[in-house]
Amino acid sequence: MNYRRSRAEGAAFFFTVVTEHRRGIFSSFENINLIELALAHVKRKHPFQMDAFVILPDHIHCIWTLPEGIDDFSTRWRLVKSYFTKKSMTNGKIWQDRFWEHQIRDGSDLARHVEYIHYNPVKHGYARSPIEWGHSSFREFVKKGIYQPDWGAGKCIQFDSMVGSE
Repeated sequence: MNYRRSRAEGAAFFFTVVTEHRRGIFSSFENINLIELALAHVKRKHPFQMDAFVILPDHIHCIWTLPEGIDDFSTRWRLVKSYFTKKSMTNGKIWQDRFWEHQIRDGSDLARHVEYIHYNPVKHGYARSPIEWGHSSFREFVKKGIYQPDWGAGKCIQFDSMVGSE
């Protein structure tokens, strides 16, 4: 397969990164902390803005905005995965070989993908509402007044097929 990744400089991207065989590696606080350390480590050396994120037991969704003039998110993900793998006590292969990305097209597309990220723990049955899931940016969005604390609680939110990928 001849897959082509976007080369848009300074763009925002939605990512899905999945563990090998969907192993629940991020079910432990140690591994959640380690993936957060890996992201922070790479971000210091290869800047990007983390606009939204969620860490679930077997996958991560996030939106990054790259600096102006920069288009290389693949190296950043390779470094994140490598850092985590080297420091982890997890046995066996940790990551699926690839990751999925979608270039954010406009404000509406961004809003739909941020909602998808924050609703994902509810979708998968890990929480009854996004506020209950501590491993996401949802609470920061509530603090900023972007969401009400009860957003996504007690309802089933459907996203069109163009939003998110797992």
